[in-house]
Amino acid sequence: MTSNTALNTDTSHTSAPKIIALIPARSGSKRIPRKNIKPFCGKPIIAYPITTALESKLFSRVIVSTDSQHIADIAQSYGAEIPFLRPSSLSDDFTPTAAVAAHAAQELGLDSSSSDVLCVIYPTTPLLQASFLAQGLQALLDSSAAYSFGALEYSYNPYRSFVIDEGSPTMLFPEHYHKRSQDLPRIYHDAGQFYFGRVWAWHDELAIFAPHSRPIVLPHSLAHDIDTLEDWNLAELKFRAFMDSSSATLS
Repeated sequence: MTSNTALNTDTSHTSAPKIIALIPARSGSKRIPRKNIKPFCGKPIIAYPITTALESKLFSRVIVSTDSQHIADIAQSYGAEIPFLRPSSLSDDFTPTAAVAAHAAQELGLDSSSSDVLCVIYPTTPLLQASFLAQGLQALLDSSAAYSFGALEYSYNPYRSFVIDEGSPTMLFPEHYHKRSQDLPRIYHDAGQFYFGRVWAWHDELAIFAPHSRPIVLPHSLAHDIDTLEDWNLAELKFRAFMDSSSATLS
C-alpha cells in the first residue's frame, strides 16, 4: 500500500521544519463500536495509516493521540509513538480536529512561531497512499498556505440536486436545470484522509476549507470516508480491489 517517497523539506531562508504525523484515535465510537481498532481485511484499521506514514519517510515522528490505553498499545505495536494520553475533555463527539491538533502541538512542545508542520491523518484511512501525502506536504512547503489536505470531486454534481417535500422534488439550484452536467462548475469535498497544517494554524484553530489552504485532489478509488457499517464494507471492497490490482501489476 505504500512507497518510499523522497522529498526535500529544506527551505532557502529557514532551517528545515519538523514534520510530524498525528493520528487522532479516540475511544467511544457509537455508529461503529471500537471503530479505530476494528479489524479491516485482517488488521486493526489504525495499522494502515500508521504503516503508510512510517514507510513514507516524510515524518520525523508518527504519533497517535488517544484517550485509550488499549488503542495506545495496539498503535504502539505497529510502530507509532504514544508520548501522552489525550484528556477526556478532548475526546468526545464534539471535539474538533483542530483542538486535538493544538493539544498535541502543545504536548510536543512545537512552537507556533516556527515553521514546523503537523499532519493530522485520520485512523480509518486504509486506502491512504504515501505519494499523496508527499504531494500534500510539497504543496504546503512550496507556498505560504496554512494547510493542505486531500479532496474529492463530487461524483454527481450537487448543482443538480433537489429536496423531496411531501413526495415532490424541488431543485435547490433551479437556474441550472437546463445546463448539461459537463457545463456545471466542478465541486469538491473533504476526502477525510490527511491535513497538513503549520503549527501556528493548528494553535489558532484556523478553518481548513478556505483560501489559505491547498487541496490535493484524490481518485475515488483510493479514498473512502467511513462513517457507517455500509461505508466500512464498501471500503473493504475498494481495498481488496486495489490490492488485487497492485498484485496483478507486479506479477
